[in-house]
Amino acid sequence: MTGLKKIAVILFLALVSAAGLKGQQQAYFVDGYHGGVYGHYPLWVTTFMLDHLEASPSWRIGLEIEPETWDTVMVKDPAGYARMKEWAKDPRLDFTNPTYAQPYLYNISGESIIRQFTYGMAKYHSHFPGINFTTYAAEEPCFTSSLPQILRQFGFQYAVLKTPNTCWGGYIRAHGGQFLNWEGPDGTAILTVPRYANEAFEKNSTWQTTAWINTADYWKSCYDAGITNPVGMCYQDAGWKNGPWMGTGEQVKNNVRYTTWTEYFRSVPAGLTVPSWKMGQEDILVNLMWGSQVLQRIAQQVRQAENHILQAEKIGAMAFMDHAFVPDGKRLDEAWRTLMMAQHHDSWIVPYNKLHQEQTWAQAIEDWTNNTLNIADQLIQQANASYATSTRSTNSQLGYIRVYNTLARHRKEWVQVRLPADVDDVTVWTGKQQVLPAHCYQTDLGKVLEFEAEVNGFGYATYQLKPAQPFKPGQSKSGERRKIVRFDTEGNCILENELYKIVLDKKQGGTIRSLIAKYAKHKEFAAQDGGYRMGEITGHFYEEGKFYSSKDSPVTFTVVQDDGLKTTVKITGNINGHPFVQLLSLVAGQQRIDIDLSIDWKGNVGIGEYKQQQKWTDNRRAFTDDRYKLKVMFPSTIKHGGIAKNAPFDVTESGLEDTFFGQWDQIKNNIVLNWVDLFDENSQYGLAVMTDHTGSYVHGKEFPLSLTAQYSGLGLWGMDYKITGPLHMRYALIPHEKNWNIARIADRSNAWNEPLLAYYYPNVEFRDRQLITLSDDQLEISALQLDHGQLSLRLFNTSNKQAASTVAINFPATSLQEVLLNGEQKGSIPFRKMAENRKAFVAQLPKFGIRTIQINK
Repeated sequence: MTGLKKIAVILFLALVSAAGLKGQQQAYFVDGYHGGVYGHYPLWVTTFMLDHLEASPSWRIGLEIEPETWDTVMVKDPAGYARMKEWAKDPRLDFTNPTYAQPYLYNISGESIIRQFTYGMAKYHSHFPGINFTTYAAEEPCFTSSLPQILRQFGFQYAVLKTPNTCWGGYIRAHGGQFLNWEGPDGTAILTVPRYANEAFEKNSTWQTTAWINTADYWKSCYDAGITNPVGMCYQDAGWKNGPWMGTGEQVKNNVRYTTWTEYFRSVPAGLTVPSWKMGQEDILVNLMWGSQVLQRIAQQVRQAENHILQAEKIGAMAFMDHAFVPDGKRLDEAWRTLMMAQHHDSWIVPYNKLHQEQTWAQAIEDWTNNTLNIADQLIQQANASYATSTRSTNSQLGYIRVYNTLARHRKEWVQVRLPADVDDVTVWTGKQQVLPAHCYQTDLGKVLEFEAEVNGFGYATYQLKPAQPFKPGQSKSGERRKIVRFDTEGNCILENELYKIVLDKKQGGTIRSLIAKYAKHKEFAAQDGGYRMGEITGHFYEEGKFYSSKDSPVTFTVVQDDGLKTTVKITGNINGHPFVQLLSLVAGQQRIDIDLSIDWKGNVGIGEYKQQQKWTDNRRAFTDDRYKLKVMFPSTIKHGGIAKNAPFDVTESGLEDTFFGQWDQIKNNIVLNWVDLFDENSQYGLAVMTDHTGSYVHGKEFPLSLTAQYSGLGLWGMDYKITGPLHMRYALIPHEKNWNIARIADRSNAWNEPLLAYYYPNVEFRDRQLITLSDDQLEISALQLDHGQLSLRLFNTSNKQAASTVAINFPATSLQEVLLNGEQKGSIPFRKMAENRKAFVAQLPKFGIRTIQINK
């Protein structure tokens, strides 16, 4: 600061005081600590914090400490723990983020967010009974657009969008002044302190805003902006030995007063009118190492575990509804615990950091998610076993297949099930004594049966196995097997069924030359010009200073399966000498086109904009502009479309002109959670792309929609994000008419993430069941679980319009209660009897709203 500027600031503060405005204008600062036993929490910290609180009566702290930390403190520092129990209810302490593992939130499912709060708050209350959670605040950008309704249902009154001292992974868009009402997509609002419009980035920093420390410049900018009672913030990492961040007594400059967030909200009047801000997902300006192999694997492992544990809960609930089977609640809790730990923000931003001497975060995540998957499998098997009967099979039957549908929609999809070794070729019979086409084959893991199953919403269908009939899968009346795949004179591969005609170009890397959707007025979706090709894999190999593409080399095609019901073609090629394999699959009656991509990298090649040097604090970053990373491209005939993309309990219709940025201070939200959709309002056609992991997408006016597939090079904190093995990712395409909502892209994504699950039984009751029916197809069953002996049903409105649905439950129930996420009862829900053991009630949900119903059996 220049001498003249210093004098101006001093004069300004003096004039404020002289004018008698001191009682009106008061600056505040929120100090506190962040971390935990998994992040950073030395055992001396508890005593250190409490000693300083006792020595400095004016000091206050907010605590964002991982809940499991207190388990460790209780055992290893009993004296400090006993003192903390006494201090826990003191208003000078404010617990502001009780999530179990402090996740970023925007990168995981909505149900995962709810469980993070549920388990985290329960753990806190087990240590400190009676404490309240009033204000949500975090050190890092742990936010998502739907958070207001989640927070309010958990009893929070306030929220804070500042993260001034830890913006490495991003920050919230600067907006507004002293207070605003942060309005979520469902219309729920919560009183919030934003990152002020005047809260600029700290000079010569790529991780801080000006609110992180007590400077006269910051306070002056706030007063100039009309903010009477501005506030700054710094949550110190647990383990820092600063004590009170701004000092105490006369050391505290600029007449700044310590406060907690809750105290600040309650002591500073918000005024009669507070402006509202419909903060969307694109106002959360965040960026991680998208495309790096380690983060891609983490995201895939977390996604798989998220999907499977929810299905395990639902199948266990079905068995309870059917015959009072009680799932193992302790095992389910443990499965959620390890999944939640894998969602810890540190596991995504510093995956190579060591948790302890033996393991990095990335290694721990693999163990944690494997544990979740194993427990989920065990819970499903236990629920399955509860259905088994002692009735003996006859010679005319070889057992049964039961197929579970954990979603609310009626589904007709291809399923796979492993058969016992002693079961020979079979035919599949429905309860109507119809024979279904099926495909039975041997694999390294044993004998597998595939067939197309049809199951009503939220229930199961049972199929009987009998000895094989003289029937070939996909056989026509003439005895000829109907082929989907053929080849033209140039060797191009043509796939044609009742929904599609797809042409794969042999000479240009197996890219999609033509994609005609017959169900969409025979619309051609693959672009024929512009230099890019649909399905092209391309990236900038910076060590060679050149873009390489899969279309540069010819491929070979292998027909893996073509039986009239399911068709899979294997595409084998290379990109810059690195072999790749894509499996493209079509299923009869299914609009989704499934693609499985693998690249067998020959060493650790550099892929990205340029070779980042060891200047990890630079504003300019090589790992941010996804145009240069390896990506899968989808140029289409939709030339002037807008982007929609899902987020936890939300869908954002993008306002971005493009997703390109190369600097920390220019971050754009280019995150794809489950799906991204390109739609042209004029032509009423769209193309949805689904992905098996949270990552990033690329799109711009002259740049086609693409998925990020690989980055390799230096990244955050100078860490080398290497290629250490083959790339493997799955994605899917859905060309469609109308917008994402009418085309039910959310439902189709849910079906991809929660597939029909099929299991073999030697003996089981031969019946079908639909346990819950929803009349409005915009609602989904987000979760159904047995919670402390009571069923908890959570509904989510996937659409951008209000929905009202008749919900029928097909099992005995004595009463229904609507409850908030914290368990608080909102009131009884009236229901009517439809038939024996079948009752119905009406559920009304705002757009993107969630409702939880407690069902008493």
